Amino acid sequence: GSTRRGGAGGVGQGPMGALVAGGASGLGAALVRALVARGDQVLIADLSEPAEGVPADFVRLDVRSAEDWDAAREWVEQHWGGLDLLINNAGVGGGGRIDVTSLDEWQWITETHLFGVARGGREFVPMMKAQRSGHIVNVASLAGFVHPAGMASYNAVKAGVVALTETLGHELAQWRIKATVVCPSFFKTNLVDSMRSSDPVAGKVVGALVERSATTADQIAAAVLAGVERGDQVIFPDPASQAAIELKRTDAASYDAVMRHQARRLEEAAGG
Repeated sequence: GSTRRGGAGGVGQGPMGALVAGGASGLGAALVRALVARGDQVLIADLSEPAEGVPADFVRLDVRSAEDWDAAREWVEQHWGGLDLLINNAGVGGGGRIDVTSLDEWQWITETHLFGVARGGREFVPMMKAQRSGHIVNVASLAGFVHPAGMASYNAVKAGVVALTETLGHELAQWRIKATVVCPSFFKTNLVDSMRSSDPVAGKVVGALVERSATTADQIAAAVLAGVERGDQVIFPDPASQAAIELKRTDAASYDAVMRHQARRLEEAAGG
């Protein structure tokens, strides 16, 4: 029988059943901790098993695999009978200059970030429509709105996730299903570990941004859940992301100058 307890009220209406794709490490693990701490039931769906002692269930999920998504949905149907919260958080590091990055790398990051989110939505939207409730949270990036040089493929797929999420919000409102996109700046995480790029300066750029950040995954997770409870459609969960988006909105000339200065520095670092 169903043990799902969120019901049609959804987020903020008591304990929920939540699936966190990419929930074994980084921001995903922080979101799992935060959900468990407030009493929710959590299913971690990841390529890697979570650390021992995490009070959550686990299914193996490669977000590029339709079969893995089917298996995750079947687990949810069997154990909970429905799903309150789907968090599409699985991600990898990538990017590089347009004339250096290979199209294979473009394919890989698109399959993971954009198609992975689309597959998750396709898998669970029918269930949420049937129950006339649910909330889909897609973790994009500040890169979905702010587009630094040397990160074309990453910027493009994250912008795609932003557009996809807004579209889902419009499509699914009549079924009382919400959609939220999360757009953090760089923070302390293991993103660089999954970095794949034929551009030698791309990893250095991302690594330096991650290392410089004072924001932790747990701080991002807390801001995400607060935004989800408010029903925010877009969440900029940290001061750096809020400042960057404000600059782009209010002073386009300064924003362009900052981005082009960064682009020149990138070329200098590459010996160009």
